[in-house]
Formats: sequence, C-alpha cells, structure tokens
Amino acid sequence: MPTDAAEQKAAASRGDGRRVDELRPVELCPSWTKGPAGSVLTKQGDTWVLCTISLENRVPRWLLGRRSGWLTASYGLLPGSTSERSPRERNGARGRTREIERLIGRSLRVAIDLTAVGERTIHVDCDVLQADGGTRTASVTGGWLALALACRELVGKGVFESDPMVRQIAAVSVGVVDDEVLLDLDYSEDLRAGTDLNVVMTADGRFVEIQGTAEREPFSGVELTRMLELAESGTRQLADLQSEVLRDR
Repeated sequence: MPTDAAEQKAAASRGDGRRVDELRPVELCPSWTKGPAGSVLTKQGDTWVLCTISLENRVPRWLLGRRSGWLTASYGLLPGSTSERSPRERNGARGRTREIERLIGRSLRVAIDLTAVGERTIHVDCDVLQADGGTRTASVTGGWLALALACRELVGKGVFESDPMVRQIAAVSVGVVDDEVLLDLDYSEDLRAGTDLNVVMTADGRFVEIQGTAEREPFSGVELTRMLELAESGTRQLADLQSEVLRDR
C-alpha cells in the first residue's frame, strides 16, 4: 500500500492535484435533451458525454420470434470534442469506435432483462462533446443512468409492464503512471500511462468487464490488485451519484 509520502508525491505529480484515489469532479445531468426516452449529460472533469436512449419497435432479424428485446450502443467523438478536429466517421465506425461501442453495449445488457422489453430494440447513443480521457467509462456510467431513467418513464407510460432494470453498473479508468497507480486518468495521464485499465462493475462490487493492457512495461500482481481496489472504490462512488439522481427524480 502507498505511504503518505508516496500519496503526497503522486498528488503533486497530477496536474489537478488530486489524490491517487480521487475521482475528477462528477456531475450527472438528467433530462438534458427532451426528445429521447431518457438522457444524461455526464461531466467527469473535462470529459463531457451526452447519453440518450431511444426505443424502436423491432428487433434484429436473428431475434424475431424469440420474445426478447435487444440493446445496442453507438459512440462518437464530435468534431470539436478535442483540440484537433475529429472528423466524423461518415463511412462507418472505425476499429476503436466499434470496440468502444461493443464495450458499452455488453456492459449495459448485463443491467437489463431484455425479455421484459418485448420485441423492441433499445438504442444507447453516446456522443462525446468534450474529451479529456475516460470517455468510454463515462459513457457506461451515464448510459446506465439514462437507461434507468428511460425505463422508469416507459413503465409510467405503459410501454413496459414492469421495470426491466435488474442491476446497477458504473465504470472507471485506472492505470499505472510514472510507477504510481492512479484512479480516473485524464488525457495527460493516459498519454503517460504504462498500464491502462477500464473497469466496469456492479454496485454490489462484482466485475462486469476488465479491459486493459500494459502499454510499455508489464504490470505486477500487486499493481493489478491495487488498480482493482481503486476501481471498486471509484465505481462505488459513481453508483452513489447515480442513485442520488434517481432518488431526486
């Protein structure tokens, strides 16, 4: 475990002065747009992601007749979300985008009983308005809250007979930067990270997905354990913020 001196040294090395185990300031803004069934603007430091939920009264061909719904996710960086313009992907999503979309979709399908949705498709659209690291994990956290709000709304309108949400999930990044294990990496830290992990967890502390790799030096078991400990702490805090929004609606 890090000593107090090590904690202070690591905090001093972080551009914003955060402790090694501290999230960036987080704000979850529900109903940010009026059209979708549910929407949340997730602000995590200087990363802003708008997550919206739309319902379509059909399913993919391979699900026809199976009395089950489907959930799919899309993800994109708006052109002005980064310091250098990010061109729109007009001819189909590139590899990194598809990988992120699959992560978001897999994660959120764990959170919902699709048999209770009927033969409908739930679209989760995650648009990055401003990118400063951790956009995929912010998409999962905000996407879950937008989905929970949408399902509550659809139950109230009689579209769903009962709430199909079965568990709460949130996600956060962790990594090894300059030999220190850090929670919630911003872009400057992500650039220097020797190891970068994205961790999706349930509110009761179970893992949904662990996605990561050593970018330079291999990481140790001790470092992996510490990263997972920080991820559990971070996702628990994010889940508390999600719950707070739901209580206030």
